[in-house]
Amino acid sequence: MTNEATVQRADGVHVSADAVDARGARPSARMLGNRADHALYRWAAIAAFAVVVVGFSRTYYLKLLFGTRALPWLLHLHGALMTSWFVLFFVQTTLIATHRVQLHKRLGILGAVLAGLIVIVGTAVAVRRTARVLHGPTHGGHPLQFMGFILAVLLVFAILVGAALLLRRRRDWHKRLMLMSCVILAGPGLARISFARVPALAFLRGGGPGGLFDLVMLLVYACITWDTWRHRRLHPAFVCGALLIATVDLPFIWILLSSSAWTHIAAWLVS
Repeated sequence: MTNEATVQRADGVHVSADAVDARGARPSARMLGNRADHALYRWAAIAAFAVVVVGFSRTYYLKLLFGTRALPWLLHLHGALMTSWFVLFFVQTTLIATHRVQLHKRLGILGAVLAGLIVIVGTAVAVRRTARVLHGPTHGGHPLQFMGFILAVLLVFAILVGAALLLRRRRDWHKRLMLMSCVILAGPGLARISFARVPALAFLRGGGPGGLFDLVMLLVYACITWDTWRHRRLHPAFVCGALLIATVDLPFIWILLSSSAWTHIAAWLVS
């Protein structure tokens, strides 16, 4: 017994509604719903990538327009890998929408390798940048805390992708966790956006009350709200993903990163 929608052809054979739709029949409600779901994943990923592009526009994406100094090869590699993740996610959702499942699965192997490279290269970039800032003539802010923030983002990203790969046969979990992996990568971009010219949006940088309303969390809430409305239930994958992302955005993470324990660990990493 299957819960897949079926229709009866003229010859009396029952086939899936999707198969009939592919032959030119009027789209079923299920297919229309799937299209709406695909649109959610595409636009949410695009929104997350837009935050990244804005945050890194001066230093990477539009650096030629701003006359920014040349970047070392490791930063170029880091930027290329991060950009590739969003491109791959968009391609993967398109393949599913067009029913090219086998190619989607083959590209999934590339995605697993790409995710591993993002974590490795991202960690190397964070450590080297912090070491350079600390050993330079002057430095402002809290470089060890910011390095910890980047490493926390990479850890959550790795957990989300790892869980999505382990649950790849459960498509409802897999696709939602992969979407959250795109959203968490928007965090570092958001941290670099200045809202000085738009005071009304300044709360997006600090996260508002309790740190729960920055742009990344608002994107998470938008995904959850749309998905819950569409399917008439709150999916546990989004609950798990939101809680993981919130651990990076809530104020307590900065309390932890300001502790003497983290300071000693971070100083050892950059030594």
